[in-house]
Amino acid sequence: MDLPSFFDESSADQLFLPRYDLIAREARAAGLAPASSDAIKIGVFAIDMQVGFCHPQGTLFVPGALDDTVRACRFIYRNIDRITNLYFSLDTHRAYQIFHPLFWADPRGNHPPALTVITQKDIDDGRWTPTRFRDEAIDYVKQLDARGGKYSLCIWPFHTMLGSLDHALMPILFECALYHTIGRQNQCSFEAKGEHPLTENFSVLSPEVKEVAGTKVGQFNTGLLNALMENDRIYILGEASSHCVKETITDIQKVLSPALLKKIYLLQDCMSPVPAIPGVDFPAIAALALEGFKSAGMNLASSTDPIV
Repeated sequence: MDLPSFFDESSADQLFLPRYDLIAREARAAGLAPASSDAIKIGVFAIDMQVGFCHPQGTLFVPGALDDTVRACRFIYRNIDRITNLYFSLDTHRAYQIFHPLFWADPRGNHPPALTVITQKDIDDGRWTPTRFRDEAIDYVKQLDARGGKYSLCIWPFHTMLGSLDHALMPILFECALYHTIGRQNQCSFEAKGEHPLTENFSVLSPEVKEVAGTKVGQFNTGLLNALMENDRIYILGEASSHCVKETITDIQKVLSPALLKKIYLLQDCMSPVPAIPGVDFPAIAALALEGFKSAGMNLASSTDPIV
């Protein structure tokens, strides 16, 4: 399919209001068949392609994410007559959450700077103390430390907070989603994740911890997984390949049979890893994970591959 006239990839880094009337006019003029008529259902699942992660000025900008967004839009536009369903996850936070600075303080009342790692030993030594939900917060850190080999509690800067500009989808991607919604006559789906104050949600499908100090803080999102798997094929993309994308796909791998995993296509050129930091090579972790997903039966694909 041809790209719509309003799509300008050179404006990918611009933040602007949707051009609703123009998009609606072109989508209707495209003469697309309704998605309900698709004999083979194709789904696209974009993970956290929000301003906070994909815009160069975003608080947690992932290098490469802006170009990923452009390629994702091109993929959807060029295959819009084949793509049945669009799904978008939205990392969604508030000020007082266990991974934000306000939740912790040192003996002088100072909050931890961004990227501080808090361990059980830090709490035992009195270096950091929860400012609220003391028992739950201590139990959360204890559970993370007991797992070993995954994530410790990292304090993140405020990002993708509900109501903020950086919570929104990248504008060119939102317009793409709206064009599909109107042209294919099928509402796209949005899935908020990460709102509970007492746990993190790298995976869209499940929180890092489901219960703290006897309090339930989350569960596996069976409804979303079932919706995704109603498609005959599902393309997954988004940010970051080393974190939220990897953890979401790992959750999928845990619960699906090898036969169902074959329905999943991972768009490698529409996802990027967090850059390496001293002691942790996130790009290598992401690459290794993709190879593992391929070995499990999933398909590695590119946005330029035709949907056949």
